[in-house]
Amino acid sequence: MSSKENKSYYVTTPIYYVNGLPHVGNTYTTTVADTLARFHKFCGYDSFFLTGTDEHGDKIQQAAEAAGKPVMDFVTEIANTFKDTWVEFGFEFSRFIRTTDKEHKATVNHILNKIHDKGDIYFGEYGGNYCFGCERFLTDKELVDGKCPDHQKPTTFIKEKNYFFRMSKYQAQLLEHIEKNPDFIRPERYRNEIIAMLKGPLEDLCISRPKSRLQWGIELPFDKDYVTYVWFDALINYLSGIGYPDENNFKKYWSSCEHLIAKDILKPHGVFWSTMLMAAEIPLYKHLNVHGYWVTPTGKMSKSLGNVIDPKAIRAIKTQYGMDVFRYFVLREMVYGLDGTFNYDTLETRYNADLANNLGNLVSRSLAMVEKYRSALTPKAVKYSEQDVALKDSALATLAAVKTDVHNMELHRALEKIWQLIDAANVYIDRTKPWTLAKEEKTNADKTEELNTVLYCQLEVIRFVASLISPFMPESARKILLALGYNEAQLADLLKAEQLASWGMLPTGQKTTKQESLFPRIDVASADTKQAKEGSKMEEVKTQADVIANDEFAKVDLRIAQILAAEKVEKSEKLIKLQVTLGELGERQIVAGIGKRYQAEELVGRKIVVVANLKPAKLMGLESQGMLLAADDGQGLLELVGIDPLMPAGSKVR
Repeated sequence: MSSKENKSYYVTTPIYYVNGLPHVGNTYTTTVADTLARFHKFCGYDSFFLTGTDEHGDKIQQAAEAAGKPVMDFVTEIANTFKDTWVEFGFEFSRFIRTTDKEHKATVNHILNKIHDKGDIYFGEYGGNYCFGCERFLTDKELVDGKCPDHQKPTTFIKEKNYFFRMSKYQAQLLEHIEKNPDFIRPERYRNEIIAMLKGPLEDLCISRPKSRLQWGIELPFDKDYVTYVWFDALINYLSGIGYPDENNFKKYWSSCEHLIAKDILKPHGVFWSTMLMAAEIPLYKHLNVHGYWVTPTGKMSKSLGNVIDPKAIRAIKTQYGMDVFRYFVLREMVYGLDGTFNYDTLETRYNADLANNLGNLVSRSLAMVEKYRSALTPKAVKYSEQDVALKDSALATLAAVKTDVHNMELHRALEKIWQLIDAANVYIDRTKPWTLAKEEKTNADKTEELNTVLYCQLEVIRFVASLISPFMPESARKILLALGYNEAQLADLLKAEQLASWGMLPTGQKTTKQESLFPRIDVASADTKQAKEGSKMEEVKTQADVIANDEFAKVDLRIAQILAAEKVEKSEKLIKLQVTLGELGERQIVAGIGKRYQAEELVGRKIVVVANLKPAKLMGLESQGMLLAADDGQGLLELVGIDPLMPAGSKVR
């Protein structure tokens, strides 16, 4: 890092409207913000994370009246629900701002007076299509079949005298800024959307509502008969949240400001807010990061459409799996900028494949081996083999790759990079075979040092993984580091990027704790896997050496599978029962005659090639729903066909 680089970081969520409760959409945005704030803190930045509630406007007044409550009591109740929910979900925000805060009102008045004194606010009359859901006038081009496209309701024609902001005055200036700064709005599709708006006619913005129609809002400092338009009020929270116009925190944080929003509020942020800042002679923020919608089979989730996943559902996930599982799923599943599908089956699949079988398996089997072979004490690495060095190099390279992805708002890719390291660690264990070294050291002293090094490398790469996932999955990182023998007081110093600059910082002789179930597997098909009948014989598969046509070979569906569980079949010398996942094709049971070559414990986590469309067969009463590919050495030993461990389960082999 350059010594002149700004080491402050400022991230904001939209402030959430208090006409409804939290749901998966705003929980996702807050999860992203929390992750970014934690990651920059991890990298040594002074990180400030702002969230809060938007409490003025037509909809709030109407919702309070419908609830039969005074407006202030109503908004306070909902605001506290948001704040309490975010605390419950573990979000570490620096400030929770409310637009009813007196400091916010003072900042709004300051900005209004500043722009008004410049002559950029004027009084006029306007009539147009007003959407009470959006709380703004919509142009004819924005309507779809005469309705608001977001709320799917007809607009109301309203004509009234109001105050207007000369937004069109700054149209060319904003367009020039966006074209000169291509990452100002990202992803690119949303930048292009704003550019298209700015290349067409841009009307001035109505920034007031007459008190004769709406009482609930911030009164205009220059006309007591009007309140401030809710968007003009709400957007200013990004300044009031860091104390503007006080210069201290503003100078410290503003130049690094990253706004996070969903695509439905792109225009207010990309156009309204940017031109407001220009008029107030305040530098523009650093980035506007726009994400897509979480969708269900019925379409976009929204409070107005009544199809949201609410806190009760998220709490159920938190109770069953832990909040880190929700965080991992939404961060891994949504490509930032695109829509994502919230699906419980997909969540369970990711849980089993990524968390239980990859990360959880790596941690549990590594700690179990250290306990078994070295009395749970971290051994000392003495001499590194090529495999040890390769694992070390992979670990040291991962942080830089993750930093790049986070900077580019590609959090799903950042997690992919970390899971590639986890895959590499599992493959390393399979190749170094510490269980074999443990047997050999009894008669060969040289194997003791080799086993010590292998076990140390396993634990050290787990330290790397725990630190890397800490911004994404903070509680899991904490549990892993405690299992490695660290104490709570050491965690703050451990969870810093600088601790990943060197390999070998895990102290030797440190007492570890075996982890049985960091992520206990979900048995999604337990009833199905117990229905095999006893006493049957496996159906024989006939083979021939004759040449076959391409279309005949094409009938064979070869897929990559990952082994989730393995156990030796009783009363059989060579059969092993495998539970495998084929990604989107689901989980299957395969019975394979590889027990003379492999032990069940060393197979878990490995990726294999299987025939996925083979008719189920039986062996010793167990159903086999496929066949794995292995090479026969001519003496009865079968070697599994090797594949790239980074290829995802379910990939088709051609």
